[in-house]
Amino acid sequence: MQRSPSLPEVSAAGGRRGLYPVVDPFNSGWLQVGSGHEIYFEECGRQDGKPAVVLHGGPGGAINPTMRRFFDTERWRLALFDQRGCGRSRPNASLEDNTTWALIEDIERLRVHLGLEKWTVFGGSWGSTLALAYAITHPDRVEALILRGVFLLTRKELHWFYQEGASMLFPDAWERYCAPIPPEERGDMITAYHKRLTSRDRAVQAEAAAAWSQWEGDTISIRGPEARPAKFDEIDFAVAFARIECHFFANGGFFPKDGWILDNVDKIRHIPAWIVQGRFDVVTPLQAAWSLKTAWPQARFEVVWDAGHASTEPGIVDALVRATDQALDVAPRA
Repeated sequence: MQRSPSLPEVSAAGGRRGLYPVVDPFNSGWLQVGSGHEIYFEECGRQDGKPAVVLHGGPGGAINPTMRRFFDTERWRLALFDQRGCGRSRPNASLEDNTTWALIEDIERLRVHLGLEKWTVFGGSWGSTLALAYAITHPDRVEALILRGVFLLTRKELHWFYQEGASMLFPDAWERYCAPIPPEERGDMITAYHKRLTSRDRAVQAEAAAAWSQWEGDTISIRGPEARPAKFDEIDFAVAFARIECHFFANGGFFPKDGWILDNVDKIRHIPAWIVQGRFDVVTPLQAAWSLKTAWPQARFEVVWDAGHASTEPGIVDALVRATDQALDVAPRA
């Protein structure tokens, strides 16, 4: 396949690579995956292009058109989907049979539904967690991995962001995050929020969801709260996001033990991989990516010095676009 003459937009920040142009899906729909869930999916790019799947963050986030733009869709066949209970998937905000293992099998159902043998898996934040867990479970279906803002979903990471650590860098935002929780319950913020986000009272859910989502939005970028995705301010999105995210975190990601991903790196060591990490990422600090890189020295590893957690920061965009371009040259494995 010849290289497309189209080039991505170039940001003004030192000639860095920018996002590819906006594209529309050529296919979309809902796929029934069991337990009453239907996941929304879409495909973009060339129908005979190199297959890839995009895994959004959260848990509880959703896909958006910008996610398509990290790929040269004149060469890629790109699949994106909203995970259970998220985005346009149905029913919204449902926690029923909503676990890491259910999502892994949903990825497999989608792959089979689209008639694909293997694909490159692209994920950031929680999307990196799910990408790694999927690859460990189904290594024969993964051609390459592109990971951003690595999150291993360990107790240490959860404690840093939701209990003590990031709170010392953002005391003003932390105060807002603590506001819905009585002082006597603040010794375990995830448990306190889980109680409220699973309440039958929609008003209680909404208050907790707004504060939970704002905390993540306020810390996501070194560009400040103005870089917070607009959807964090939409109450229906916030409720689904916060309910599902807290549900996963209260259950340790449903992993059989803390540190499960690092314990299973040997199963994916042969898979070509790119790791992109913001130096000043407060949501998923560099330590997790560094631990993964140390356990998996074969993976390509890049630290972006002037970036936090958001995928849309210029240095992160540049590194991810270069990674997806490089991944086009990965030869299919038998």
